[in-house]
Amino acid sequence: MEQPQPPKRVRRRPAGAPAALTRGRIVDAALALVADETLAGLSTRRLGQRLGCEAMSIYHHFPSKQHLIDALVDHAIASVRLAPPQPDALQRLRDSVHAYRAMAQAMPALFPIVAIHRLNTPTGIRFIEGMIEQVYAVVPDAGLAARHFRIVGYYLMGCCLDETSGYATGPTAADPVDDAYIAAHAPRLASGAKVFARAQWQRTFELGLEALLGAIVRDGAALRR
Repeated sequence: MEQPQPPKRVRRRPAGAPAALTRGRIVDAALALVADETLAGLSTRRLGQRLGCEAMSIYHHFPSKQHLIDALVDHAIASVRLAPPQPDALQRLRDSVHAYRAMAQAMPALFPIVAIHRLNTPTGIRFIEGMIEQVYAVVPDAGLAARHFRIVGYYLMGCCLDETSGYATGPTAADPVDDAYIAAHAPRLASGAKVFARAQWQRTFELGLEALLGAIVRDGAALRR
């Protein structure tokens, strides 16, 4: 007769002991560090302090800082939920563009490196392929679809950089001119300045996006004639 086995003992982490170090914990801590101190503040030493471990322990999971940066970029790109297939291919593309912009706005401190990082990891390649496939659904020509994908990327990344860390939020001159100077010397700028306010960003973004989408639609229609 088979003897009953004693219950397995579950090893519990002692109260107050740090949680096990995992890739996920490291990425989460790195994201928080970048959000608090910008990319300039990201180092394995600072990250180790946040995690309660030695910097060398991080290298067991990420062999170099570049591997960690890759993981942060992958995290950002993976958070962009590309729109699922639907009858309106143009609306699907529009929704995906908005999803990318939402990612940039949610991670403003990280986005500058996302914008210039080559997306040549599996996560990045899947994202690029998904976006080109959506453009191709509107413009069924491989060359034109790739070209329009690049053009939309130029617009989208430039806009997101400006909104998160560029002209709109960047450093100012040491001795900036006042409103009176602008009124006297730049009347067109003075009359249009209200359009540059944050409250107007959405309307401006939509205007530019619809212009680009209109060009994609025209090219797609020309191919189908």
